[in-house]
Amino acid sequence: MTTRPHDALFKSAFEAPADAAALLRELVPPAVRAVIAWQTMDGERGSFVDARLADQHSDLVFSAGLGADASAVVYFVLEHQSTGAPTMPLRMLSYQVRIWNRFVKEHRAAWLPPVFAVLVSHEPGGWTDVRAFEELFDPAVMAVSGLAALVPRCSMIVEDLMQRSNNDLAARSLGAFQKLALWLLRDARDPARLLDSFDFWVPSMLEVVRSRSGLDRINVLILYMFQVIGPMHLEILRAKLRTLGSYTEEVAMTIAEHFQEQGRREGCIATLRRLLVFKFHTLDAEHEARLQAASPEMIDRYLQRLLTTGSLAAVFED
Repeated sequence: MTTRPHDALFKSAFEAPADAAALLRELVPPAVRAVIAWQTMDGERGSFVDARLADQHSDLVFSAGLGADASAVVYFVLEHQSTGAPTMPLRMLSYQVRIWNRFVKEHRAAWLPPVFAVLVSHEPGGWTDVRAFEELFDPAVMAVSGLAALVPRCSMIVEDLMQRSNNDLAARSLGAFQKLALWLLRDARDPARLLDSFDFWVPSMLEVVRSRSGLDRINVLILYMFQVIGPMHLEILRAKLRTLGSYTEEVAMTIAEHFQEQGRREGCIATLRRLLVFKFHTLDAEHEARLQAASPEMIDRYLQRLLTTGSLAAVFED
């Protein structure tokens, strides 16, 4: 389980260089597509990204050869965004600058490599924020004679999933798992739409099940569905998953039971926290962390001690 299901699904689908190349070659302009040696695509594993920004990006950076002999190099920063981000071009530029700085340190080259910023958006309602760095400046200021020429200019390539139909996504030259990931990211915030589209994607899901590593990948997809679908639609989702066969039904039941157990555990923790605060008037960070990490057996033990002990430390005594 993860608290960042969108990131986990996106990385599962596109962290392999070949899968990223299949997506990126459809998003870059045709003239650029023709000169990139896609077979040389390699993952940089986020080595150019500031660790302080770890919670703001999906950590997908790739390089590829450029030209007939692939003697030059280009980089790609591949991001996904589930919500609006008014300053996204600035964030992307910060990644690009780090790549250039690292490149300068590691290579004695006369020129800097192009770094393409590519954003896959599944913001509800579609991507409405700016796509170019220069659009972040006040138009009145940019209108000053001679000023605009001194401002850096760079644009993001934005793939807005909310503008793509099921047929659009199915037509992509991607693997079945990657198409399904894009569909689920698109519909993650709209359970009704996800369920309405489910039948359309059944052939792709069956293709994934039959593929190499298919069972692992269908587990990823089912887990993601349960994480985003919401309790009101769980039974409908389970009924649809049964149509895929006994294996997916078993996986769905296991995941659903886990979520039910997790819900019971969280409810017990919330109750115990209220009782602790009521009795001792406080719950410091250390004991809060121990409470969050407690197993069901430990929670029962803490509840029993709460009735008989006179201090917070005694409740959590090892």
